[in-house]
Amino acid sequence: MSRTHPELKTPPPLPEGGLRIVALGGLGEIGRNMTVFEHEGKLLVVDCGVLFPEEHQPGVDVILPDFTSIRDRLDDVVAIVLTHGHEDHIGGVPYLLRERRDIPLVGSRLTLAFISAKLEEHKIKPVLREVTEGERVPFGPFETEFLAVNHSIPDALAVAIRTKAGLVLHTGDFKMDQFPLDRRITDLRGFARLGEEGVDLFLTDSTNAEVPGFTLSEGDLVPAIETVFRTAPKRVIVSSFASHVHRIQQVLNAAHAHGRKVAFVGRSMVRNMGIARELGYLDVPQGLVVDLKQMDKLPPDQVCVICTGSQGEPMAALSRMANRDHVIRISEGDTVLMASSLIPGNENAIYRIINELTRWGANVVHKGNAKVHVSGHASAGELVYCYNVVKPRNVMPVHGEWRHLKANGELAVKTGVHPRGVVLAEDGQVVDLVGGKVRVTGKVSAGNVYVDGATVGGATEASLKDRRNLAEEGVITVVAIVDADTGLLAEPPDFLARGFVHDEGTFDGVVPLIEKALAKAAEEGVGGALQLEQLITRAVAQWAHRNGRRSPMIIPVVIDA
Repeated sequence: MSRTHPELKTPPPLPEGGLRIVALGGLGEIGRNMTVFEHEGKLLVVDCGVLFPEEHQPGVDVILPDFTSIRDRLDDVVAIVLTHGHEDHIGGVPYLLRERRDIPLVGSRLTLAFISAKLEEHKIKPVLREVTEGERVPFGPFETEFLAVNHSIPDALAVAIRTKAGLVLHTGDFKMDQFPLDRRITDLRGFARLGEEGVDLFLTDSTNAEVPGFTLSEGDLVPAIETVFRTAPKRVIVSSFASHVHRIQQVLNAAHAHGRKVAFVGRSMVRNMGIARELGYLDVPQGLVVDLKQMDKLPPDQVCVICTGSQGEPMAALSRMANRDHVIRISEGDTVLMASSLIPGNENAIYRIINELTRWGANVVHKGNAKVHVSGHASAGELVYCYNVVKPRNVMPVHGEWRHLKANGELAVKTGVHPRGVVLAEDGQVVDLVGGKVRVTGKVSAGNVYVDGATVGGATEASLKDRRNLAEEGVITVVAIVDADTGLLAEPPDFLARGFVHDEGTFDGVVPLIEKALAKAAEEGVGGALQLEQLITRAVAQWAHRNGRRSPMIIPVVIDA
């Protein structure tokens, strides 16, 4: 299997008739999915998602793919194909369309409805091309064919891409639920047909490649959800992804069966469920859904609230309820159902919310203590099944951390794919398909682009390091009045500290160090304000490390007397 290539540089020109594949996100991470295909001078983009920040990235809203490698070639982009409507596949689209607004967006009805609502907030009117499974549509030198796949959101699609270089099949996110709520199963007949035609490169979802067997069906959750609604003595509050239409449908069915009214809470939840209901993907019995004002008039045992915040997002509805910062006040006897997965990196935030909700008297039902969530991704058994059906010549695992990609590649080899035909790539690595063979030929920029409020790309690793330093080590501001003639302190310096444990005498020991540094500078004729600030910073930093093993941010202010 092809592994990392740290020596890689800018790739050579693509050979005539070849196909180039570059993942700008989604490899080695769960999120930020974006793959660029190049053929005959044109580019086809599949997905453009975001990655959500972890605790070591304070102040960051979302993380985008790096568009640098295609920025000066945006006129060559023939379309952006969106496999489904999850944020890690469509969340980056508004930022790419800011740079060229008329790139056609290609996707299923629900996917385009979700992205259109998002783009409306960005004041972008997109060019849309709705497709359905079984449809074949050319975009420049790429002929695309769309196949139904089952996932945790309706209307997900796999995409087959035909070029002169060969046939590529990209699964998107998928699983093989044999009893899906909408009766729309993964098109294995289509996969087999493409396999008979000859798949030169198979890009496969790797998220659950380490999980043996087959992923459970959505229908397997019904007993646990029913139990919650049957036994809850007061209100039922359900948190879920705002795009998980199937899960919301199950909750609506249970609420209706047990005589509870439902209110949606959270901007994205209200928006997405409104879209799903309008387009017929969500079946809502007449009179079931009410607003919060009507909910206040109902007895607690007739209430169900469906809200956002299943991943511990600090501004989402569930987090605010846990922090007593929401109109809905959690009280003794309430039941909170967290009907979602636990995304890696969010563990601490989620457990903190569970603890706070429990503290206020809620009974919290979650994946750890009840069967209230199943994955939307194929497990190892399903992946092996697909490899045996498709019989690809080459495989490129996508959508997963490194361990997931490696496990997926090993499954491919076990089913007969030659080890040299399995490419374990990283974000930014350039993979060329030429003459039916794949090879890593170079590397392009594919770093993290941070969205910080209204600023895109302004936050850097250095600024995040400063934020972490401020949060973990504190800050010390030193105000030193220096005699312009002697270069020495005119009076003892003032210390202003935040996030640094101190009392009135804490900084007494650092004053002699500052005086010594300034005296030495005066002897050597050093008197510039910037140079003196650097000397003071060094003296305080050495003192802080020696006395407290701390590395606070130090802000020196030198004033001429």
